[in-house]
Amino acid sequence: MLKKITEKITAGEEINSEEALWCLTEGDLLAVGRLADSIRRRLHPERCVSFVVDRNVNYTNVCESKCKFCAFYRDFGAEDAYLLQTSEIMAKIEELTSQGGTQLLMQGGLHPALGIEYFEELFRQIKSRFPGLQNHSLSPAEVTHIAKLSGLSIKDALVRLKAAGLDSIPGGGAEILVDSVRAEISPKKIGWQGWAEVMREAARLGMPTTATMMFGSRERPEDVVEHLMRVRALQDEGGSFTAFIPWTYQPGNTELGGGSATGVEYLKVLALSRIVLSNIANLQASWVTQGAKMAQVALFFGANDLGGTMLEENVVAAAGCMFRMSREEMIGLIRDAGFIPVRRSTLYRELERY
Repeated sequence: MLKKITEKITAGEEINSEEALWCLTEGDLLAVGRLADSIRRRLHPERCVSFVVDRNVNYTNVCESKCKFCAFYRDFGAEDAYLLQTSEIMAKIEELTSQGGTQLLMQGGLHPALGIEYFEELFRQIKSRFPGLQNHSLSPAEVTHIAKLSGLSIKDALVRLKAAGLDSIPGGGAEILVDSVRAEISPKKIGWQGWAEVMREAARLGMPTTATMMFGSRERPEDVVEHLMRVRALQDEGGSFTAFIPWTYQPGNTELGGGSATGVEYLKVLALSRIVLSNIANLQASWVTQGAKMAQVALFFGANDLGGTMLEENVVAAAGCMFRMSREEMIGLIRDAGFIPVRRSTLYRELERY
C-alpha cells in the first residue's frame, strides 16, 4: 500500500479514503511523515515557516451550546459569566496593534442576547479605529446563531457582517465533521452540514476562511478520514480555505473528560492532513496545544506555518493548556529547526523575513 500511495503522491494525484485510513492506522509514522514532508517541500520550496502576530479576544464566555469538551463556557447569569464592554475590546485591540499585530480573532459563545446589530456596531467601530487590522472572527456556529437570533438567512447575515467590517472567517467549531461524533461531544451545536453551509456562503462572498479539526476525544480513525475528505471536497467545490489547523482535544476541566491524542497520534494526523489536503496551501502546527518542541517536529511532518503568537487566548487555557510564545520566541523556534522565519498577514502575504 505504501508503494502505491507514494507513487500517487509523486504523480501529484489525490489519495482516497481507503488509502488515507491505511496511513492513519497501519502506516509507519516516519514513512507517512516523509510523504507529508515531500508535499510540504513541493508546495513551499523556500524552507520558510510563517506566523502571524495576532490576538484572540474572547468577547463572552456565555454559550448556549454547552459542548461537553469545552471548559470555557458559562451559563447566562452564572456568577463568572461575562460580556466584555466595547471599551475593553478596543483597549485589547490597541495593545495588539501597538505590538505590530495585524490579525484580530474574536470568538466567544452563543450568547442568547447578541443579535446581528451588536456585531455590526462593534465591527464598524473596529474598522473605523483600526482600518489596517484583519478582522478574522466568528466561527460558523456563531454566524449561524447570530443569523437565527436575527431572523436572517446565513447569506444575509454574512453580507451584513462583511459590510460592517468582518474580513474573514476562522474554521472553529468544526471539531469532527461527522454528526455521530458531534452528537456525542457537542449535541447542541450545528451539524457538519451547517458548518459547511457557512463556509460555502463565505466563499461565494469572496471571504477567506480556514478549516480546523479537533481530534482525540471520541472519534474513530474513520471519522478523522471522513473529516479530511469533506474538507477537501468543500475546497474543490470552490472553497476559500487558506489553511488547515488540526489540534488535539484538551480534557482538563471538561464534562467529557477522558484522555487525548498522544504526540505520535498528533504527528500522524498532521502528516495525513498534509497528504489528503493537497488543495489547501497551508498547514498549521498547533503549538498552543502541543508546545514549542512538538511544533518544531511538526515542521518535518507537513506543517509550514505556526499560526499566531496569540497575545491572548482563553478557551484552550480554560482546559489547563497554558503554552505561550512571544514573537522573538517564535522566530527562534523556527530558526532552531532550520527554517526561515516569516511574519505574514492573515492571507499569507509575506510581511517580514527574519
